[in-house]
Amino acid sequence: MAAVVALALGGFAIGTTEFVTMGLLPDIADGVGVDIPSAGHVISAYALGVVVGAPVIAALSARLPRRALLVGLMGALLAGNVLTAVAPGYTTLLLARFVAGLPHGAYFGVASLVAASLVAPHLRGRAVSSVMLGLSVALVAGVPAATWLGQTVGWRGAYWLVVVLAAATVAAVLAAVPSMPGRPEATVRGELGALRRPQVLLTLGVGVVGFGGMFALYSYIAPVVTDVAGLSRGTLPVVLFLYGIGGVVGTALAGRLGDWSLFRSVVGALVTLMGMLAVVALVAPSPPALVVGVFLVSVSGSTLAILLQLRLMETAGEAQMLGAALNHSALNLANALGAWAGGLVIAAGLGFRAPSVVGAGLAAAGLVPLALSAVLRRRELRALEQAAGAGVPDPAKVSVA
Repeated sequence: MAAVVALALGGFAIGTTEFVTMGLLPDIADGVGVDIPSAGHVISAYALGVVVGAPVIAALSARLPRRALLVGLMGALLAGNVLTAVAPGYTTLLLARFVAGLPHGAYFGVASLVAASLVAPHLRGRAVSSVMLGLSVALVAGVPAATWLGQTVGWRGAYWLVVVLAAATVAAVLAAVPSMPGRPEATVRGELGALRRPQVLLTLGVGVVGFGGMFALYSYIAPVVTDVAGLSRGTLPVVLFLYGIGGVVGTALAGRLGDWSLFRSVVGALVTLMGMLAVVALVAPSPPALVVGVFLVSVSGSTLAILLQLRLMETAGEAQMLGAALNHSALNLANALGAWAGGLVIAAGLGFRAPSVVGAGLAAAGLVPLALSAVLRRRELRALEQAAGAGVPDPAKVSVA
């Protein structure tokens, strides 16, 4: 469907601008006259923009027409990347990356809602995963292309490429996405009321803690490949490419699993992620086993991310857009948690295999809020049974907030 492709193009632009900074960090540091650790704060500024922007923009804009909102959000991404490309110094670059991160979560929230509304109810998971596929494909194609461009013509060229992608998305959305009203009755207080729902908070907890396990490994994948597996630095792009392919596979898989049985699939994806991280810690010295393990970590992790987004849309009640947007705030917090926890064990002298062990532990910890969610869900299903005066409904077929 042309509309879903247009929405996915926006995800491709967002994924490119989010991750290309990591590949160009030395170039950016030289360009603005700071050291690499200071340049790393540019990544944090973008993540902070995502965390702040997702709930605020989603709550404030729920009444706006969906297509116009998508255009506005992509326009904000365009502006943030223009500011990045022309930033004269370090401070302005930090501000520009914060601005570029603001529309990230809200865009995916609106785009997911629009995509789900364009298909039959039993295909909603696949529609949402198709939009998110743009983000996964960016890791495979957009980020390498933008990195090459930045290394060839200067780091600013990568962000000008994102400006072009954002402009193309605006044109595609206007051409292919039908006009849709917002929710005129929506209020900021009502939207943020979703944060009082226990199931929403528990699902966010699964994302922050459980998904943080994947970032504990990913943040330190380079020394794992070179120092533990003994591979050359030239092998790292191949490993990262396979990681990106795993993300594409997992994203596509998540849509079908979500349409089959959402809650069971969340449990399965989290348990699989925990197991794969533990396996990577064990087999990391073997290059073939490490490559396969990293691929499977990416598949299970990306599957979990999409399933959590679907779960938040299900549990947020009328505030579905906010629920979908909050997922990206949670995942960025997971990024920070995983990288921090992995760094702690490395600093403690436990070696580069230790972050994978920490990652498995974080994934296991994510099972705690998930278990609480299951208990609460069972009680809610029992209440529905009593209200309906019928037999117990199939938990796999009933959505409970």
